[in-house]
Amino acid sequence: MKPLYCWRCQEVVPMLDEEEYIVIHKIYSQCFHDGHSPDLPEKWKPVSEAYSKMTGAPEMFHNAIMHHRIALYGPPCRRCNKPLRTPRASFCAACGQVREEDPAES
Repeated sequence: MKPLYCWRCQEVVPMLDEEEYIVIHKIYSQCFHDGHSPDLPEKWKPVSEAYSKMTGAPEMFHNAIMHHRIALYGPPCRRCNKPLRTPRASFCAACGQVREEDPAES
């Protein structure tokens, strides 16, 4: 887990590393395939509870949690330090800084 800025939530949230994401994704998949609960908030509660227990963050909407994965984001912007929206982003959506090619990324 690593606190990072989420452009969807517009705040710093706990982002999941790949091992943590696998655990949450498994719970999400189980909830997705469980057609027995007519109450949608109750159906997705295990995802929110697991994320909260894992990160210490308050419970949140299950779809937001699935976007809180470090691997979905790019490196930090050299100007504003917010993560780029994707690993392949060519500019920072937060401040407009064009991404400079890093020799280590080539």
